[in-house]
This record gives sequence, structure tokens and C-alpha cells, in this order.
Amino acid sequence: MNQGIQSAPAVRMAVSGTIVERHEFDEVLSIIASRLQSTSQGCLSVGSVNLDHLFHFRKIAAAPRGRLEWLLLADGMPIAWRGKLLTGEPWPRITEADLLPSLLELAERSGQRVGFFGGSAGTHRLLTESLATRHPTLAISGMWAPTPDDIESSSEHLAAAIRNASTDILIVSLGKPRQERWVDQHGCATGARVFLPCGGAIDFLAGATNRAPGWMQKAGLEWLYRLASEPRRLARRYLLQGPIALLRAARAVDLLPPHLLRGPAIE
Repeated sequence: MNQGIQSAPAVRMAVSGTIVERHEFDEVLSIIASRLQSTSQGCLSVGSVNLDHLFHFRKIAAAPRGRLEWLLLADGMPIAWRGKLLTGEPWPRITEADLLPSLLELAERSGQRVGFFGGSAGTHRLLTESLATRHPTLAISGMWAPTPDDIESSSEHLAAAIRNASTDILIVSLGKPRQERWVDQHGCATGARVFLPCGGAIDFLAGATNRAPGWMQKAGLEWLYRLASEPRRLARRYLLQGPIALLRAARAVDLLPPHLLRGPAIE
């Protein structure tokens, strides 16, 4: 996983081996817009770092690999709080669910073609209806709902189909850690310029799942709302894996020089 956004020096911290950059929301959109217009730079994936991410991805890569770059942002409140404690300044929390609608607005204005990879056929039907209302002029290159077997055996064919559809931006919703691994291994083969691994954010956009109230998001309690909504699916993530990742985050945090280009490995 090659991480190295060079358009502007950014404050960075290594949290248990994962390099997280501090950017304001508008800065992220500017970085994405610049990458979409560039023909000299590689493709870019904008990732979210929360405790679930730290649980799955820890190591720092020995060397950059391929032309895919990762811009990793603080998604979870523990990560944002750790950044503030380390630097003495607010560390913006930028979630996939917040970024996705703005990214679609950017694509709609600029005429970029957006593809959706992952999620169920039922969610895609709801998403199509939602997009027709919210983004009526958005150019959609396609929606793909691969099964786990498809991911295992047919990823090269899926990447080729996405490329043939002339996709500029690919929204990937396979869940952590599968979506990050898929983008890292197959992303550039799709021909897309920008990727957003977004987990369940398309469920929010489609109206298939409700997001936590704003006050819970600001208080760092969004995880509790999600756990109460889907206890069987999320209990392991939040009650078993989360505390392990929280301990890692508490023990291993350092500020990094802006020129450091090495990023967390996808293993």
C-alpha cells in the first residue's frame, strides 16, 4: 500500500504503523479534483482510519509498490482525539459517509463517471432511486454486486469490466479489510483515477440503513448506535476487536515528517 500525497505537505502521524494525514474537508476534495485532472500521477485511494482499520492493518511497507497512492484520513473519533492530543490542534474527523455525497457532487459538476462496486442488488436498486433524486445528472458507469466467490476467482474480469465502462471514480463497498485489499491489488487495473473504499456508506446514501444522530457522531458514539442497530453483525468488531485496536493506538503514535512516503501494508 503506497502512501505519498505530495500536492501539499501535511501533518502526519503514525498510529500503530498506519500513516494518517491531517486535512480539512475541502482540502481533501481539492486533492481528489486535482488527481482526477492529472495525467502524470497514479491513481489515488482515499481511505478511512478507525479502530477497525487499525485492527486489520498495522505494518509499514518496506517500499512503495505500484502506482496506487493512499490518502488515509481520521475517521474514528479515537484517531481524531489522538491527533489533537499529539499536535495540540483539532484533527478533523472525515468519514466515508460525509465524503461520499460531496465526492458525487464533484463528479456531477465535472462530468466524471462513477462506478459502484460491492453491496447487494437490492441496495443498488435503492441507490439508483436515491441518486436519481439527489444527483440527477451524475454519470454512472455501472453498479457491480460481486459475491465473495466472484472476488476470489474473477477479480481480473471485474476490473476489466470496470475499465471497459470508462469509470473515473470507483466507490468500493466490500467492507474492511476486503475493500482495501481489493483496491490495492486490482484498483489500477480498473482504469479509475480515484477510489473511495466506503464500507456501509452507500447503505446510508441509499436509505437502506439509518446513520446515527448528529449529536452521537460529534460525541464519538456513532459506534454505539451502529452496535445497537446491528448487534449480531457488529458485536465482534466493536466489543472484541475494537479494544485491541484502541490499545495499539494508545501505545504507538508518533508525528512524522511530511516527506515520508511509506505507508501501511495491506496484508
